Amino acid sequence: MAHKVHPKSFRIKGTGDWNIRGFYGKKMPQYLEEDFCIKDYLRKKLSEASVANIEIEHSANKLNIIVETARPGLIIGRGGEGVEVLKADVEKQIKRKIKNNTKREIKLEIKEVRNPWISSALVAQMAAQQIEKRIPFRQVIKKSLERVMTNREVKGVRMEMSGRLNGIEIARREWLGQGRLPRNTIRADIDYAQDEAQCTYGKIGIKVWIYKGDKFE
Repeated sequence: MAHKVHPKSFRIKGTGDWNIRGFYGKKMPQYLEEDFCIKDYLRKKLSEASVANIEIEHSANKLNIIVETARPGLIIGRGGEGVEVLKADVEKQIKRKIKNNTKREIKLEIKEVRNPWISSALVAQMAAQQIEKRIPFRQVIKKSLERVMTNREVKGVRMEMSGRLNGIEIARREWLGQGRLPRNTIRADIDYAQDEAQCTYGKIGIKVWIYKGDKFE
């Protein structure tokens, strides 16, 4: 049997880095719970803002949250009001769910993803939205691959869907790929993400791999 490894964990400290960074000290359980609380809340709150990634950086008296999104204007709002409201909501969420939380300055940084078609997370999200609108899954896969492969930095792509595809009774898995995708090479810069489409007949799982060439030290 094949031994499957998450593409990102396979390449951490090689071509990738942790999404949560910093010094925890003796409060490891508390801060780890806090990180999960922040990420879960932001993903639900910003579900329509095309969020590609959420990174958290810890320091002694500061907590820096970096949100990468294709629609920064939707989060920032007029004159930056949206960021301030979101920051206050995050603070309330932490206080409500985590007891004995030490006060730290929270900084919220919004980064724009200029091209959503080279981000596997955004490609998976857009595919999930189309599947929920009852568009045939093969059409979604083919059109997504075509749009991704039009970008110069992309060398190869693979998209996989599983579940009750098109509402049939028996669940199955189907995939399609274009270009090169060396998944066993550690220096290969592969952007991987997975998402789910919530349909009336059940969940459809979506996985996306985007190969952007090799990274050398």
